[in-house]
Amino acid sequence: MRAAAAMLALVAAQAAWAVQPDEVLADAALEHRAREIGQMLRCPVCQGENIDESNAPISRDLRLYVRERLVAGDSDAQVIDAVTERFGEFVLFEPKAEGGNLILYWAGPLMALVAALAAFLFLRGRRPDAAPAPEALTTEERARLDALMRDQES
Repeated sequence: MRAAAAMLALVAAQAAWAVQPDEVLADAALEHRAREIGQMLRCPVCQGENIDESNAPISRDLRLYVRERLVAGDSDAQVIDAVTERFGEFVLFEPKAEGGNLILYWAGPLMALVAALAAFLFLRGRRPDAAPAPEALTTEERARLDALMRDQES
């Protein structure tokens, strides 16, 4: 039980280990902005972590670069544009919805619409009222059926 609690505490504290004390800005407002920007930028090495959570050296460099740009007076958008220009659009967790990225943004909803249409058409074809009505039995067939039913009962 204690080992599980210790592991949980280590996992929870992992994000706190990434940003080093010497990286933290004295101005709390700038530090808050740096942390918000850091949440939007992906570590180029880890790929699944943002730069604030990653311990990779490149993430440290990116965190320092972001803070450097904020101290220089850049807006959040200017900082993100500078990082994107330097490292490419891959570092953004949410790439801009323009150009070739529009295909990625619209592919999901478009495929959902196609799947919904296909499901609608499939289910519509399976409705009971869409099936042809059964033909009535002829007198011969009716007599044979009655005879079979009598034989079954006895």
